[in-house]
Amino acid sequence: MNDLPGRGGHVHLVAICGVGMAPLAGLLHSRGYRVTGSDENVYPPMSSYLAGLGIHPLSGYREENLAERPDLAIIGNAVSGNNPEVQAILRLGIPYLSFPQALGKFLIGSKRSIVIAGTHGKTTTTALMAWVLTKAGLDPSFFVGGIPINFSGGFRDGAGPWAVLEGDEYDSAFFDKGPKFLHYKPEKVILTSLEFDHADIYRDLEHLKSAFLRLVELIPPTGTLLVCNEYEAVKEISKAARCPVTFYGKGEPKGWEAKNLRAHESRSWFEPLQQGASDGVTEIPMMGQHNVSNALAVHAMARELGIDRQVLRQAFKGFSGVKRRQEIKGTIGNITVIDDFAHHPTAVNGTIEAIRSAYPGRRLWAIFEPRSHTSRRQVFEHEFAATLAGADRVVLAGLYRPDKIPPTDRLSPEKVVSEINRSCRDGRAVFIERAEDIPPYVAREAKTGDIIVVMSNGGFDGVQEKILQALAG
Repeated sequence: MNDLPGRGGHVHLVAICGVGMAPLAGLLHSRGYRVTGSDENVYPPMSSYLAGLGIHPLSGYREENLAERPDLAIIGNAVSGNNPEVQAILRLGIPYLSFPQALGKFLIGSKRSIVIAGTHGKTTTTALMAWVLTKAGLDPSFFVGGIPINFSGGFRDGAGPWAVLEGDEYDSAFFDKGPKFLHYKPEKVILTSLEFDHADIYRDLEHLKSAFLRLVELIPPTGTLLVCNEYEAVKEISKAARCPVTFYGKGEPKGWEAKNLRAHESRSWFEPLQQGASDGVTEIPMMGQHNVSNALAVHAMARELGIDRQVLRQAFKGFSGVKRRQEIKGTIGNITVIDDFAHHPTAVNGTIEAIRSAYPGRRLWAIFEPRSHTSRRQVFEHEFAATLAGADRVVLAGLYRPDKIPPTDRLSPEKVVSEINRSCRDGRAVFIERAEDIPPYVAREAKTGDIIVVMSNGGFDGVQEKILQALAG
């Protein structure tokens, strides 16, 4: 559709609490639209964020949610074509867009876009890129599938020439099975990583690579592709680029590298070098090699844009991170609870290694909920066991909505726990099916000095706060 509703028009978002849809609701609200929406999963931080804007999602999907007929509906990819609310939209002839179509029309428009894509690190890298451009005085627009702490929400409607976007490879909507990032008009692209994920829509790694290949092919000859050289799949698809390609990371071919790394608690220091030439020591308030890699990518792209390295250093030092990415929720009796979004074995491993490095000598708990489409499947059963075994104590929760996964495809938490205990020979792992039973168990077993990291890509029944409450007695 080409005719968008004017200022003050009514826009209704189906699946409004999604990590992308909620910030989109905020963007529309800031533009003067009347925003409503519905969802079946209403939980913080997105529900809190929406409430702060005066938007109160309707619970559940039903035709009655459209009683006040909207001028436009935006349909998230979490709902199918047989959803009752979607069926009503189609039957009533209400104009509709997918989430990425709406983003292209409402935010990007004629701006130049910087797209951050990859299996891991998209959200943090996008937030940091947007923060750097803001501190450099470039007044960017941005959109990120999370809540950057430096900003008031997951979007910014800037007056500058650049739009920074988190490029998601997931499909756009039930009526558009192409990946979201194909709608983002990429001029400059950062590819952070590429591993198999989204097992519900991609058959295998080759199928997933084909989606990223389409993104690379969209970059104009005048654009830029910045590629992490630590992933063979990324290097392979970069060969199709029509634009200049720059590499970063510890692999080959050489480009930008991070040297002289050191860390203390939640801060890291590193030295960015391009072809051996140093840009000086940089400090970031994040922990872990994976976050150093994210920062190195932003540093390289910022230098490509001509941003002074002193401006970069100051911006990095003042970055506050993203909610639910190694976010310290609280400390009770010298026991610290950290919330993280990790849900892929590589991301889980990166989080565990980062916290180990930042808090040496302290006992580490890993509490994991298999919630994503991939983590609920047995495809990574052995990999989850291997990476979770890196913690001193492990709690594996039951699968989120296991009925949505065919029984023959489901991950078995019991098998993961058994494999951890068999390999470690110390009984460090337990399976606790119900989230409500985890906080009292942790409160009984935790000792002063423990670090407890909770990993899930969803609400996990608010278990992070409930652990703090249980520890407080």
